[in-house]
Amino acid sequence: MKRLVLPSALWLCLMALLTVGQSAYAYDLPDFTELVEDAAPGVVNISTSRTVQRSNAPSIGGFGGQEIPEIFRHFFGDSFGDSFPSPPGSGPGRSEERQSLGSGFVISEDGYVMTNAHVVQDADEILVRLNDRRELPAELVGSDAQTDVALLKIEATGLPVLNLGNSDNLKVGEWVAAIGSPFGFDHSVTAGIVSAINRTLPRDAYVPFIQTDVAINPGNSGGPLFNLDGEVVGINSQIFTRSGGFMGLSFAIPINVAMDVADQLREGGHVDRGWLGVMIQPVSRDLAESFGMENASGALIADLDPEGPAAQGGLRAGDVIISVNGDEVDRSSSLPRLIGRAAPGSEVELTLMRDGEQVTETVELGHWPDSEKAEGEGSNNQVRLGISVAELDDTVRERLSIDGGVEVRQVEPGSVAAQAGLQVGDVLVSIDHRGVSSADELLSIVEGLPSDRAIPLRIYRDGRSLFVALRLE
Repeated sequence: MKRLVLPSALWLCLMALLTVGQSAYAYDLPDFTELVEDAAPGVVNISTSRTVQRSNAPSIGGFGGQEIPEIFRHFFGDSFGDSFPSPPGSGPGRSEERQSLGSGFVISEDGYVMTNAHVVQDADEILVRLNDRRELPAELVGSDAQTDVALLKIEATGLPVLNLGNSDNLKVGEWVAAIGSPFGFDHSVTAGIVSAINRTLPRDAYVPFIQTDVAINPGNSGGPLFNLDGEVVGINSQIFTRSGGFMGLSFAIPINVAMDVADQLREGGHVDRGWLGVMIQPVSRDLAESFGMENASGALIADLDPEGPAAQGGLRAGDVIISVNGDEVDRSSSLPRLIGRAAPGSEVELTLMRDGEQVTETVELGHWPDSEKAEGEGSNNQVRLGISVAELDDTVRERLSIDGGVEVRQVEPGSVAAQAGLQVGDVLVSIDHRGVSSADELLSIVEGLPSDRAIPLRIYRDGRSLFVALRLE
């Protein structure tokens, strides 16, 4: 076997090329040090506390009768430990203080802070800890459960403000970083890439989530997601997990969506959304073929509120909405987002497929029923159940062969209704064996319900009747 002997000068050239190649490779990797130095002062830690009443003290013998660590509540829920013996002296009516941790960031020098709605939900006290270790009480300006955005106000001036980017410019594969307080460890930095955009999650129809593989854990909620320019492009909100910890899928609220909500919260303390008044379903391949469509896209109108904007604007059951103001409705889950971001009272141009032909209709949107300004449709019944309902028209009642009933239009995440398994589109016909035929009647019944036992609810789902059990806290 012959050996190839290279001149020493050629060896030196090859080694130099390899060194340059390695340096170039290392240079191409993102460096987050400058980003963290500039942005960290604008990221805050948020702690909340609330007092709750429990029938039995949640203790476990293995903890010596002491309070269950918060991490077990996060993984197993508030009821963890209820079946274990209570320590001596505990009993009905015992109150306890719940604490939780989250993250947030400063969006104005005069003290406005943004975080997740679920971080401050039901909090009696909110405390914001700044990067310089100052701890300041915060006032909840407003929160929006549909987008999971909350706006806080602290009494301070000259605060470090983060630069906000344009989340519409994000691309899949782009590097991003997160700063937050996972498990209470302040100003922890994690990084990864955008793995998907415009992701729709169950019960979150209004948010086109940014999906990343940035490590997000309990305590990161409400913290900022940065691009490589150091601009905030999202608010870290949710993780997909089977263990309670990070598993490679994290979801952030686009900053463009969050700022629109924050502006409304700052101006009026609540969020107004457009309402079309339709029930929709996905378009399958077979349905697309039957409607004379080339692609299985759009939102198929399965039913309409007879008094809603869609019915008044000339839309029909069987219409397929394929665009809103020129924005394509690629799937049915995109429609609520496109309609919800339009202002009530504004007109939207809808492109439809009807009887195999493309037509255009202009509809003036109404107020979404769970808006604080909306009248009727039982927005007040959310106080205990966590749902918003609308009254049924006669055609639906005839189809189900029922005399009364109300349709569930919205279910608040984490509410007692959500825990009982109620879903949007369910028809609620009785609660605690008492018939329900209107939102006002439901509200009257709910106000008198006991909280010491399970309450039976009879509903219709997909044309079938079933009962679910609901327990009020």
